[in-house]
Amino acid sequence: MGKKIIFMGTPDYAKKILDKLYSEGFDIELVLTQPDKPVGRKKILTPPAVKLKAQELGIEVLQPKTVKDKEIVSKLKSIKPDFIIVAAYGQILPKEILDIAPCINLHASILPKYRGASPIQQALLDGCEYTGVTAMLMNEGLDTGDILAYTMVEIDKDIRLYELTKKLSDNASLLTIDVLNRFDDINPLPQIHIEASYCKKISKDDGKISLDSATDIYNRFRAFENWPGIFLENGLKLIEISLEDSDTLYKNSGEILSISKDSFTISCKRGAIRIFRVHPASKKEIDAKSYLAGKRLKVGDNII
Repeated sequence: MGKKIIFMGTPDYAKKILDKLYSEGFDIELVLTQPDKPVGRKKILTPPAVKLKAQELGIEVLQPKTVKDKEIVSKLKSIKPDFIIVAAYGQILPKEILDIAPCINLHASILPKYRGASPIQQALLDGCEYTGVTAMLMNEGLDTGDILAYTMVEIDKDIRLYELTKKLSDNASLLTIDVLNRFDDINPLPQIHIEASYCKKISKDDGKISLDSATDIYNRFRAFENWPGIFLENGLKLIEISLEDSDTLYKNSGEILSISKDSFTISCKRGAIRIFRVHPASKKEIDAKSYLAGKRLKVGDNII
């Protein structure tokens, strides 16, 4: 190909794009990713997915705390890349880097919708039927650059974060190659900024739910897969649930409506959810039936 690439990315979403660039023969000179982070209760220092993939491919990896560091900027300039490809990197690039080469960001939404840190989660939270990936020519703003191309993905009603991320990553990897191969013939399209919406970085507190809307709870369950998960005020984490009813109005939320062999159903102010597995605070994860037995709960009782 002859095109020199610097790649910046951190999570699984970006790993697939890096792998695709490598397999298509692009000359990836350097990979930048976020520093290793402590993960889990034992706080085990864990490298990002992109770092592991780059090491597997034999590509040099840097993990600067900030890309504004003068030595980092100097290193990038010395490579003289044709393109800088960015995918969920986690830092805003300064003008010094943006001026080195065309910086193309593969953002996991149809811009200008869902600019910011959590576009995939936000699409699930909002119950969207479609989302996608936008290839954007980066500028100094937060996901405000001109659009080079985009691809759309249908969101199945029961799809969760990991599976949707994989679909978007697969699409992003193909889109990246297409944009690089056609770059000189693409006329960038300015975003319609008045239609922009933003999404924030997810925090643990976002997983706390009240039993108001069953649909909202189920969408949070889909969006917050693995972390932060969803949990009640009393600390009870709902590990596996399904949406039983989205419309019925109930006088009392949290009431056990029915118990089956492998689950139980509870009411919300609007709708009901079926619970299969739970994780009580400071205890081990257990199946729903065992939880009810341990608490001596029956139909008509309240789990709150």
